[in-house]
Amino acid sequence: MSFKLTILGSSSAIPTIDRNPTAQLLNVNERFFLIDCGEGTQVQLRKYQLSFQRISHIFISHLHGDHYFGLIGLISSMHLLGRKKDLHIHAHKELKEIIDLQLRSSDTELNFPLFFHPIPEDLEGVIFEDDNIKVSNLLLDHSIKCSGFVFEEIRSKRKIIKSEVEKLNVPYDKMKSLKNGVDWINKKGEIIPNEQLTIENSKPHTYAFCSDTRYNEQLISKIEGVDLLYHETTFKKDLEERAFQTGHSTTLQAASIARRSNVKSLLIGHYSQRYRDFQELADESKEIFENVIVSYSGLEIDFKKLQ
Repeated sequence: MSFKLTILGSSSAIPTIDRNPTAQLLNVNERFFLIDCGEGTQVQLRKYQLSFQRISHIFISHLHGDHYFGLIGLISSMHLLGRKKDLHIHAHKELKEIIDLQLRSSDTELNFPLFFHPIPEDLEGVIFEDDNIKVSNLLLDHSIKCSGFVFEEIRSKRKIIKSEVEKLNVPYDKMKSLKNGVDWINKKGEIIPNEQLTIENSKPHTYAFCSDTRYNEQLISKIEGVDLLYHETTFKKDLEERAFQTGHSTTLQAASIARRSNVKSLLIGHYSQRYRDFQELADESKEIFENVIVSYSGLEIDFKKLQ
């Protein structure tokens, strides 16, 4: 059971030779979810040997170019390489117009079904759910409408002890009820306690992605206790006014949200071009919240190893 995050880009606005704009890949039990798609994302996926044909859902936080300019190129490459399976895009409604225009202008009819799911502009809630993951959107405070995302792993309450159920010949159709904590009654009418057949499952992993946003205390209760919080830190603490004017956050503001939300770890990113040493931003963040991770291209975070 995997739950891993790979950073494909962590810089703001303008890409450079060694810095890519925002893009992240979340691997949930070998299902790939792409979060934002800045320019050059498909090249980064190749660089880190991550098959973009395995991406099933793409979540775009907002329509500033450094968060989606790589999308049409990625879609085009999927098409040219013969993709057949569905692709789902979750974004604000205007992005569909942009994608449709680009495909129409190039006279491209995709080989695969492309489904667009508009993100509500003024409502929060679940925007995608299956047997493995639940994704909710968060309303952020940026210069244009912008959403964050909370990814919650879905696990059964109990875990089957394979050797025990095989020894007692428990029918397969009873597995779901066992996972939900129900005792099993065999053909003789004997009650077999659930604790004999199952053990408590490990706690599901949770990840909150807070893209471009001003300091926003309304987030605190919505991301309470997540395993990992990504929160932008575009500026150091001395540029708090600049951060507010441009719809961004500082190191101390991100760290304050992390501390007040009781998250396990804080992942910082979306660094302004003015900073060359990301550790400076981490050191400032640690003045308020100790467990800080510096995002950089190629970083892989295994949630099983988070403290």
